[in-house]
Amino acid sequence: MIDQVIFWIGSTLLILGGLLDIVAAIGVNKFKNFYLRLHAVTIGCIGGGVYPLIGIVLVTLSLDLPLLFKTYVVGVSIVAAILIALVSPTGSHVLARATHLSGEVHPEPIIVDKLEEDRE
Repeated sequence: MIDQVIFWIGSTLLILGGLLDIVAAIGVNKFKNFYLRLHAVTIGCIGGGVYPLIGIVLVTLSLDLPLLFKTYVVGVSIVAAILIALVSPTGSHVLARATHLSGEVHPEPIIVDKLEEDRE
């Protein structure tokens, strides 16, 4: 009984990850601002990458598979999810800050610019 619940939770996370990837793709095409597009890409990376990996872990644990295979798949999926969760927001923040400091992108309208205030 508990295996079926874990299986369906994992399957739900897989579907949720796919939906978040679709939402991120729509956001990248719809948004006109570089920073909004970067936000959509980050949501796609986290939601479309980490949630399905956690879903794979849960589905693998619920199935009747050899222990060595389960251990391998679960270990690799957890390590990959942790790396994506740590590196993706950091990378997008560095990219956004470098773009802002270089002055290549001029989003409109700018209401408050704390980075420009810090430079002055």
